[in-house]
Amino acid sequence: MKKKESGTPPPTPPREGRLQPTLVLATLSAAFGSAFQYGYNIAVVNTPHKVLKSFYNETYFERHGTFLDETAMLLLWSCTVSMFPLGGLVGSLVVGPLVHRCGRKRALLINNVFAIVPAVLMGVSKVAKAFELIIFSRVVLGVCAGISYSALPMYLGELAPKNRRGTLGTMTEVFVIMGVFLAQIFSLQAILGNPSGWPVLLAVTGVPALFQLLSLPFFPESPHYTLIQKKDEETARQALRKLRGWADVEDEMEEMRVEAQAEEAEGRLSVLNLFTFQPVRWQLISIIVLMAGQQFSGINAINYYADTIYASAGVAATHSQYVTVGVGAVNILMTVISAFTVERLGRRRLLLVGYGICGSACVVLTLALLFQSVVPELSYLSIICVFTYIAGHSMGPSPVPSVVRTEIFLQSSRPAAFMVEGAVHWFTGFVVGFTFPSVQEGIGAYSFIIFAGICLLTAVYVYVVIPETKGQTFVEINQIFAKRNRVEIPEKKEEITDAPVTFHPAKETSF
Repeated sequence: MKKKESGTPPPTPPREGRLQPTLVLATLSAAFGSAFQYGYNIAVVNTPHKVLKSFYNETYFERHGTFLDETAMLLLWSCTVSMFPLGGLVGSLVVGPLVHRCGRKRALLINNVFAIVPAVLMGVSKVAKAFELIIFSRVVLGVCAGISYSALPMYLGELAPKNRRGTLGTMTEVFVIMGVFLAQIFSLQAILGNPSGWPVLLAVTGVPALFQLLSLPFFPESPHYTLIQKKDEETARQALRKLRGWADVEDEMEEMRVEAQAEEAEGRLSVLNLFTFQPVRWQLISIIVLMAGQQFSGINAINYYADTIYASAGVAATHSQYVTVGVGAVNILMTVISAFTVERLGRRRLLLVGYGICGSACVVLTLALLFQSVVPELSYLSIICVFTYIAGHSMGPSPVPSVVRTEIFLQSSRPAAFMVEGAVHWFTGFVVGFTFPSVQEGIGAYSFIIFAGICLLTAVYVYVVIPETKGQTFVEINQIFAKRNRVEIPEKKEEITDAPVTFHPAKETSF
């Protein structure tokens, strides 16, 4: 008979989190009802703008016996378009207190009010002969988008196991792009973008909200929020078991306890505290750079200038809407590819490759626009540059910041950080949309050189400062930044558990 070997057994390797049905369905419910709203309402008024302007003019004539002059029409339409990002800015400023007091899931559920009410108002605007309902509804829909753009990645990032956090984090952008694409399809004149169908086109935005309102209550709240802020370990444990598909979730519970202890030293941070708190200095700078770089790299300007580029290549105005749909298809394809490769290739690589493609496309586009009057065939190269730029942006600069912004902050500072990045996202988007027509009129094709320079600067910052975060816990990522912030993370107290917690060395970039 053999003697039993003495000593402790080797540690069991950690299990890799799988995409369990509960996790997949919770992601679908949250993302379709939130991020889809954002994308749909970005694009839904673009293609049928002539039909909507006609409704504005007819309504004004019935009231006053005269048509709107060109200046008044431009003002009304500018309000219709610009009220959406303005509402988004408001939504980004209230999301912090909302997710802290109500939780991530309840915040998303409450947010559906800001989608269903304007959907009804826009649906009846034609019958009521009130274009003011459309403008007001765009403000409210902006608030909905502002809240969902910050609350959704927070919720998905905290639901996901660390080896799936990148994939779930990019779902925000995947569903935004799907919303844009579906709005472009529905807006075609042959479907709903016509004088009889546009009220239904605008009211469709209430369908995803109803879907989320009916389905999301059946899925768990964020385990991080439940344990760290609500101090309810048993509910958090049950939520993890549903999301992971196995009963033994103590390793992940221990990780959250370590995070909770690290946050006891910080306390909950307000937005003002965030700007003066040294342990999160470089995290804050990083999300500001990532969100500003995302907008200032020229994505909205490319979309704005696309019709002009298509026209210069000889694409008829009636056919340009179908080219736009083609661009949307490329956008979806590359964003989905990014979502399923982010855990393999890493966040930094996708950001660097994406910004490299965008910057190169801007340089070539500038040259093509400058010389297409001499070489007419270069106009086709301009279209290729638009598709290439969209593909590059969809690969990294669009989806990856949604992942990184969740990962680099702990629970105590995450709501305030998302308020800051949301404000930066909406404000910079507004600045680009407001100033680009004037800049483009002043310097023409050279405006894209500015975007190429911003792509280069953002890529340099990512290379120097942003660490690779795939496979790391929130505390491990916080420790990487602690070295740059020149602070020390408090060690875990022994009484939390008998088993020691080992932190794996994280890959750092030079700084």
